[in-house]
Amino acid sequence: MVNRLLVAVLLLTTTLAAMPAGRAAEGTAVPNFWDQRQRLARQSLSDRPRVRFLTSVDYPPFDFLDQQGRLTGFDVDLARLVCDELEIADRCQIEARPFAELVPALQRGEGEAVIAGVAVTADNRRDLAFTESYFRYPARFVARRDGSAPKPDESRLSKVKVGTVRGSAHAAMLAAFFPEAERLLFDDRQAALDALRQKTVDAVFGDGVFLSFWLDSDAAGNCCAFTGGPYLSDHFLGEGLAIAVPKTDEALARAFDYALGQVVAKKRFSELMLRYFPTSAF
Repeated sequence: MVNRLLVAVLLLTTTLAAMPAGRAAEGTAVPNFWDQRQRLARQSLSDRPRVRFLTSVDYPPFDFLDQQGRLTGFDVDLARLVCDELEIADRCQIEARPFAELVPALQRGEGEAVIAGVAVTADNRRDLAFTESYFRYPARFVARRDGSAPKPDESRLSKVKVGTVRGSAHAAMLAAFFPEAERLLFDDRQAALDALRQKTVDAVFGDGVFLSFWLDSDAAGNCCAFTGGPYLSDHFLGEGLAIAVPKTDEALARAFDYALGQVVAKKRFSELMLRYFPTSAF
């Protein structure tokens, strides 16, 4: 999972500025991660006195506190839509806790599900069951609007200077996907983006979600835009976001899968994407 604390301040600043507008985003790319060919049966949750989702407040735009101190975010609204589809809104609860406490609280029975970016890994699968992924992190290139870097999809980026963060998954992905690019490694994302604005590099390769909010920020100054992509890779970037439940409650995960499929089919997922991602990461 993308480092939560490194991105939170920038994303929260731009998210809070974007939320009230509620504008239609004509031409905005909205991904669909759901296989609509799946025919999932609806699961009854009538015997459950509650379904409590546990989340955190430190990872905007997915989960955070708004300017009035209310719990909100993409994941929070998605959980509510899932409850609507399963007709359990009256028994649906969403509770925020520190991220490190979420899985232990779930295992103690203090909640039925976690929707907060718990990594879908082999280790976590030993104790948790997951829904299908509802969001995947794309890698993207950003380049200056006044630059002449070729589109990555149309070239091998031979002799093109591309900045990325040293030791990151994106650095490894860049080397694997575009071995002919001239890679310049930086200690952090801000240093790479500063180099882009200063024309030391032709492009920067990194997390598309972070970069989408950076492009909208005052720090970017409308200097740059996405070029090429998006690029997805389970190997380098993980399996994305999914709802986690106890390993012993696979039935709840399948119920959520049905509900997520309905949210996507009814275009409500697209509405969430447009609301929380004013510049699409895709």
